[in-house]
Amino acid sequence: MSLDRLIEKIVETQNPTVVGLDPKPEYIPDFIKTRALAKRGETLKATARAFWKFNKGIIDAVHEVVPAIKPQLAFYEMIGVEGVKVFHKTAEYAKERGMFVIADGKRNDIGSTAEGYAAAYLGKVQVGSSEFSPFPADALTVNGYLGSDGITPFIDVCKKYDKGIFVLVKTSNPSSGELQDRLVDGVPVYEVMGRMCEEWGRESAKKYGYSGVGAVVGATYPEQIAEMRAKLPNTFFLIPGYGAQGGKADDLKSAFDSRGLGGIVNSSRAVMCAWQKEKCDERDYADAALREVLRMKNELINITGEIRL
Repeated sequence: MSLDRLIEKIVETQNPTVVGLDPKPEYIPDFIKTRALAKRGETLKATARAFWKFNKGIIDAVHEVVPAIKPQLAFYEMIGVEGVKVFHKTAEYAKERGMFVIADGKRNDIGSTAEGYAAAYLGKVQVGSSEFSPFPADALTVNGYLGSDGITPFIDVCKKYDKGIFVLVKTSNPSSGELQDRLVDGVPVYEVMGRMCEEWGRESAKKYGYSGVGAVVGATYPEQIAEMRAKLPNTFFLIPGYGAQGGKADDLKSAFDSRGLGGIVNSSRAVMCAWQKEKCDERDYADAALREVLRMKNELINITGEIRL
């Protein structure tokens, strides 16, 4: 159980970023939607086809310079079974192109239900004498606020199949402090959860110093990032909130260690909608996404310096 493959891809690409592939119809160029509608009519299948063509174009453009993608499951589930198929196809294709896949589902429950989520996204399911991986993810975001019995099934599956999880610790949304900043015996709830992540990852392999139990810590809260980095030395961070949500590169200096490791920064809308921001030809949307990820990479490398193992 580890995030070593992700760390190795970050070093290989010299890029501590992950592209969030969270498609919505308004993000997709008209020429893609027009073709999908012509082929499938005004159906959810047409929307799913447009999502897939859009995602594939971005993956083709960025896969050599970006280590990972992070599809948010809500955007696929909102169009039903056809969308779930696109999530699967997108994850599978990104892995074929050498990318690490973080499924952003924030799943959790207890007992057999948690085991079911873990098997679906990170493990395998037995059918007769054969085993199948339902969804081809390398890591999954999970909600740790049910406690250890909601996390242990994920850890067990991750150990078996060399996968990782990212546990919600300090999320990037404005109202996160309503719960996460409250004190428990004088300690903020997010710190309690962060310490639990460090403990859950204690027995995990740490080839590069980080366990397979990561933490979600938002770019919109730089003071908490600094605090958590100091207190969670073996916990790798998934950092949302950069770009469209207001997080800036300068806010993230303390997220990384002296080797430039320790975190991966997500950008979703800024990449997917780069063509709209640039006001370029809509058929150039994938190249616009590439230009945005290269801009982001350069901005972050100025902070981390050379990233090394």
